[in-house]
Amino acid sequence: MSDTTTVSVRILDKEYQVSCRQDEVDALTSSARYLDQQMRQIRESGKVFGLDRIAVMAALNLANELLEKRHAVEHVQSEADTMVRQLSDRITHALAEHKQLV
Repeated sequence: MSDTTTVSVRILDKEYQVSCRQDEVDALTSSARYLDQQMRQIRESGKVFGLDRIAVMAALNLANELLEKRHAVEHVQSEADTMVRQLSDRITHALAEHKQLV
C-alpha cells in the first residue's frame, strides 16, 4: 500500500493532478488555493496577459515574499541568539560571584 495519493487542484480554472504523500494533502490544497488567489489578483490587475506570464509574476511575488519572511526569521533568530548569549554571560557572572562569597 502506497503512502502517496493524487490530488486534484484548480488554478485559474484549470485542473491539475498532483501526487503527494497523504500527510501533505492539506498543505498542497492550501498552497494551490493561495497560488490561485495570487494569480487571479495578477490577472485582474489587467497589467499582465497570458497564463505563463501570470504564473511567472506569481512565482516572483511568492519568491519575494518567502525571502522577506526568511530574512525576518533570520533577524529574530539573531536577536534571540544575542539575548541568550547575554543571559548566559549574566548567569556565569552571577555564579562566579556566588562562588567567591561562599
